[in-house]
Amino acid sequence: MRSRYTAFVTENAEYLKRSWHPDYCPDTLEFAADTQWTQLLILDHGEDGNSGHVHFIARFREGTEWFELEEKSRFEKIDDDWKYLAGNTDFRPLSPGRNDACPCGSGRKWKKCCG
Repeated sequence: MRSRYTAFVTENAEYLKRSWHPDYCPDTLEFAADTQWTQLLILDHGEDGNSGHVHFIARFREGTEWFELEEKSRFEKIDDDWKYLAGNTDFRPLSPGRNDACPCGSGRKWKKCCG
């Protein structure tokens, strides 16, 4: 999952397609020009034979607005490589409190940084 997140951050469509299950891989991938990914939180993961799952939250900014993408992903192992099948995804706005850490990763408070 971390490698797929990195591929999204670096807009590496070739890697994403290679790591997608061939039965579910889209023909084309488009990346939003103003999306800045800032954090990946792995909440749960596991495997059972050739089936695997990852539950994660990815935080990102588009322009001046912050969002979270939460997904419960499913994977299948093919020839010792994990391939992404699909996931249940929820997008939501991120609303840090004034004194919360800034989601940009600066280590400063939200109100003194991007807020």
